[in-house]
Amino acid sequence: MREFETGPERFRLDEFLGNEIGEMSLIRIRRLIADGDVLVNGDRSLKGRRLDKGDRVLIQAIDDGPTSATPEPIPLQILHEDDDLIVINKAAGLLTHPSRSAKSGTLTNALAYHFLQTTGRLIRPGIVHRLDRDTSGVIIVAKTRRAHRILTRAFLQRRIGKSYLSLLSGVVIHDSGEIEAPIGCDPGTWPRWRIMDGGRRAVTRYKVHRRFDAHTFVGLEPLTGRTHQIRIHCALAGHPVVGDLLYAAARDPIAEQCGIRHHLLHAHRLTLIHPTRGGEVEFEAPLPTLLQEVLAKL
Repeated sequence: MREFETGPERFRLDEFLGNEIGEMSLIRIRRLIADGDVLVNGDRSLKGRRLDKGDRVLIQAIDDGPTSATPEPIPLQILHEDDDLIVINKAAGLLTHPSRSAKSGTLTNALAYHFLQTTGRLIRPGIVHRLDRDTSGVIIVAKTRRAHRILTRAFLQRRIGKSYLSLLSGVVIHDSGEIEAPIGCDPGTWPRWRIMDGGRRAVTRYKVHRRFDAHTFVGLEPLTGRTHQIRIHCALAGHPVVGDLLYAAARDPIAEQCGIRHHLLHAHRLTLIHPTRGGEVEFEAPLPTLLQEVLAKL
């Protein structure tokens, strides 16, 4: 049994516990909440409840044994590492963290192995944001609880700049602009995440970098953080991400010609204030080889 008292930040219940218990996965925390093993001021609650200052959060059933991800020797491209954080250029196809169906072979497993080799200790990676399995690019991971709390708060408050690069189907006419449409989740449809009345506000800014005969290479900046936001908004605008099998109405011919098996969306840059040293830092991940080859072919 473990008990916590909340501070002034109005975190969701699952986010609050994720910050406080860095060694426990978010999936496990949400399972405890769903099972009624987490009480807020003595009552069962939902994972999305916003907590108020002074709330008492009690976990009734908890195994305090080791829960870190199993270390696995998976190659990593490290862009930066210091005492507080590590920045990775994630490869397309690599799942960020274990899921119900995939228990190994993830970025979390790879990082656990890296930390064990470099520190001699089993440190559970503090995942503070995620990329889709098939989205490549820069992802930042906290190495300490303090850094995890600060970075999580920065992401929640939209104080971290995120920019993506992507190849879209069709020729985008305007040089720049914004796409705004609410995104929500409907468990009864597939895909579950889609444009819908009553969804949460979602805004994506875009800028054309280069036009081809039937494609456009663009920069994309999500001003909000909805699931699959960029892919959904690009498809809504009539220019789906090349290789997107979920939201594109049809497979782009260039995907067949180049043997593309995943969407060409790349998290290019993260800009943030360093969680402990202060000062703005910027991390960039180079374009993946496949995207470079497709652009050269076009």
